[in-house]
This record gives sequence, C-alpha cells and structure tokens, in this order.
Amino acid sequence: MDAWGDIVGVWAHPDDETFLMAGIMAAAVRAGNRVVCVTATRGEGGVQDEARWPAADLVDIRTRELDKALGILGVSEHLWLDYPDGGCAGLSSEEPVARVARVIEDVAPDHVFTFGPDGMTGHPDHQAVCAWTTEAFRAAAKPGARLLYATVTPEWLDEFRDGWASIGAFMSDEVVPVTPRDELAVHFELSDDLLDLKFQSLRVQESQSASTIALLGEEWLRRDMSVEMFRPAEAG
Repeated sequence: MDAWGDIVGVWAHPDDETFLMAGIMAAAVRAGNRVVCVTATRGEGGVQDEARWPAADLVDIRTRELDKALGILGVSEHLWLDYPDGGCAGLSSEEPVARVARVIEDVAPDHVFTFGPDGMTGHPDHQAVCAWTTEAFRAAAKPGARLLYATVTPEWLDEFRDGWASIGAFMSDEVVPVTPRDELAVHFELSDDLLDLKFQSLRVQESQSASTIALLGEEWLRRDMSVEMFRPAEAG
C-alpha cells in the first residue's frame, strides 16, 4: 500500500467511495498514508424508503451515515462540496474545478481516484465529477502523480452485471466501463478483514444499502466488492 502514497478520492454521492475504494482507503490508512475523500453532494435525491428515511431528512441522514462509514475505514479527512444531487452536470465547472484543484494542491497526492468519463453507471453527476477532477488534476497535480479512473474487468462484468442491472444500477449497459486486467493500474484484492470493514461501511449507510443488501444478498455483494479496479486516466 505504500506504493500508492498519499491519496485523494473524488466522488459524487455518499457510498460511491465505499463501493469503489473502501478497501484501498483503509489499506492506505493502515500504511500510514494520508487519505482525503471529497464528496460532491449530500445524496439528497437518493430516497429509497420515504417512511424510514424521509426526503426532508435525507441530507442529515446521509451526512451521518457517511461520517460513520469513513470512521470505520479510518479516514479522518473529508470534504463536502455541497452541490445539488442530480444537478452537478448543470453547473458551471469553474468553481468545482477550482475547489478540487485546491484539494489536490494542498494534499499533493501521489494518486487521485475518481470516476472515468463514463461515470461507471452513466450517472450525469458521476460524469461531471470526472470532468472536474480531470481538469483539476491537470492544473494542480504534482509531477509524477497519477489520475486513476474506476473500471471493471470483462470477467467482473460477466459475473455481476445481471445482478446490478436487475435493480436498475446502470443507466445504460453501453456505458459500463470495461478494462482488460493487464491494462489496469490497480487490481486490489481485499483481504478478509478489509472486506469486513468495507461491508460494515456499506451497511451503516443503510438508507441506501438496506434495499440493495436485501435484494442481492450479503454473500453476493461481498464477492462483488472483493476487488477494486482502476485504470490509468491517460488510457481513455
């Protein structure tokens, strides 16, 4: 994990970071590296069950949930950008790019993790965050730093696409990023203890994860989340 050095992750909604790099963050913290997580929105549009987690309270709910999740992973540095959930793509990019660039300049990370231009699921907020982070990285990253985009392998897609598609996770099958394993920058297989932490961090974000766990099952999700994959940004 020392090879990653200090890292920054830039994501759109609470729980993006957990699905895509919880194990990497926890491992980096254990290695004594600096880990900073940036979240663009509070996820107020993600109403799963109005009776249990009302829309009017969802900002506060998801804020508390992500605080707990990051605490489980040992991540103590986190920044909310407080942009509107579902509205990132409609914003002028100047301010968000400048804010992400300031984080990158201040932290001087060795690696920055985010979505690729596909947004992983095709979500416009994810795609906007990729664009902001890519521009910010180009403006502020130190020499030798690397920008990495979330992806999956063809093997992962064969095993897990149908499950995610069954609950409407992908806005379009055509946008799911696929990268051959030998072209990945990161193919991180989580140890059992890191996978336990990752699943705990997902479970405490229950306003989002409860229905997913119920529908797909804990065993299936643990297999799905047991590898974290990123490709070099310069490849795409």
